[in-house]
Amino acid sequence: MNWTGRLTVVALFGALALPAIAQSNQEINQRKENQQDRIANGVQNGSLTAGETANLERKEAALNKEERNMKSDGNFTPAERAKINRQQNALSRQIYRDKHNAAVQPSTKGVINQRKENQQDRIAQGVRSGQLTAGETARLEGREAHINHQEARMKAANGGSLTPGERAKINREQNRTSRAIYRDKHNARHQ
Repeated sequence: MNWTGRLTVVALFGALALPAIAQSNQEINQRKENQQDRIANGVQNGSLTAGETANLERKEAALNKEERNMKSDGNFTPAERAKINRQQNALSRQIYRDKHNAAVQPSTKGVINQRKENQQDRIAQGVRSGQLTAGETARLEGREAHINHQEARMKAANGGSLTPGERAKINREQNRTSRAIYRDKHNARHQ
């Protein structure tokens, strides 16, 4: 095969690979959104405790950070994509186990739980629409995990409930996170 023929074959394979890469990125983002929705659903129906939610959010933030680091060189290889997929599978299994174990969050239907669910939905919508980058999502997930961990510690110290002062502190943290979600969704960066 002559030089022109080889170049044509290489160009053809490159053109065929681009849609697969774009589709794969869409699949990764769709899985992120689905997992966010599953966590939000678990928070809403009480099948995830504050501690389980904090743990899942921490793992999700770490996964988003790793993905961002992999993409930072502009080359997201099939091996890296496969690694992210395996990690998403493991996180998905963890979500399932945590939602279906015997531990449940008492149904308080309080303002804090409603805000957690709302903020999870807002993050999931930002991922779905492309308004949040992987880095922004990782930072927001980290903030959510910190609030959930803080709430779990406070409840553990007080026999399962929050004092009015602790509730106010959690509310202030949620306000800050809510503003961060808004800022990140409305800046010029897109996935």
